[in-house]
This record gives sequence, C-alpha cells and structure tokens, in this order.
Amino acid sequence: MNQPKPDDRSDNVEKLQDMVQNTLENIEEAEATMKFASPEERARIQEKNKRREESIQGMREEIRDEAADREKGYQ
Repeated sequence: MNQPKPDDRSDNVEKLQDMVQNTLENIEEAEATMKFASPEERARIQEKNKRREESIQGMREEIRDEAADREKGYQ
C-alpha cells in the first residue's frame, strides 16, 4: 500500500523567504525594463508587479505562521 510522505515543514520558512527574495528580484528587474518599454508594456509590468507585491504580502504572512508553528513544535 502507498503511504503518504510525512509532513516535513522543517524548512518551510527558509523556502518562503527564498520565494520572497526571488519575487523582489523579479520586481526590480521588471522595473528596470520599464525604461525601454512601450506604454502598453509598462502598464502590463506595473500590473504584474502589483500582483507580485500581493503575493509577497501573503508569503510574509505565511512565514509568520510557519515561524510561530515552528516555535510550538508543529503541533
């Protein structure tokens, strides 16, 4: 019988922090390309960066939750 893998949350905080950092870098790169973009492309980039910021906010909330759970011993 196939058994599911146990829930290993030991590195979730670090993974989420990496995801936040990567997303911030993507925002910076996108902003740099806006200098050379058409008005339509600029608007698309701004919308995408807005969604990225919202994602970052959610990831940061999840980091807080995971860190609190880690302190409690994941019970």
